[in-house]
Amino acid sequence: MHSPRLKVNGLIRAREVRVIGDDGSQLGILPLRDALTKALETGLDLVEVAPTANPPVCRIVDFGKFKYEQSKKEHTAKAHQKGVQIKEIQFRPFTGEHDREVKVRHAKEFLHSKQKVKITLLFRGREMSFQDKGFEIMGQIAQHLSDIGHEENAPKKEGRNISMVIAPKPVKSAPVKNIEMNQPTGGTILEKGSSS
Repeated sequence: MHSPRLKVNGLIRAREVRVIGDDGSQLGILPLRDALTKALETGLDLVEVAPTANPPVCRIVDFGKFKYEQSKKEHTAKAHQKGVQIKEIQFRPFTGEHDREVKVRHAKEFLHSKQKVKITLLFRGREMSFQDKGFEIMGQIAQHLSDIGHEENAPKKEGRNISMVIAPKPVKSAPVKNIEMNQPTGGTILEKGSSS
């Protein structure tokens, strides 16, 4: 997603603009011609930064440097976004018990790393007649994952498949217990080697 095209110098069409100097100071509302003159005197560009304001806000800056800083801000903002990942694990109605255990173990690993898991049970051809068994299998898988995850979406039929989404359980912070120190309640404390 690109930012809207910036208007620079002669492309600005407003009659009056609010001008911000190259040092960040407010120069006030000026006619466009005077603002362009001030920008040329400093050897910089007049860039419209807030076209929807009334009057539009313009800054006196080096346009190349301004564009570079804007793209850098967008890049860092994009880098700090954390998207939710959904990992998908697929089963068949007659997947062997050992294979099912291995796939459940993978799902547990994903849930431990705070990722959602979509469990999909695929049906082909005559397997469609075993949908009851499919829902039973999904219930068993959900039961195996119940200690570290919860069903975000219950098992439902999607075309020829049955799918559900398991999300990691939120981590609860343990309450801090008040530990009382064993304080002596009067009497004398004997040091090692002393006798009374």
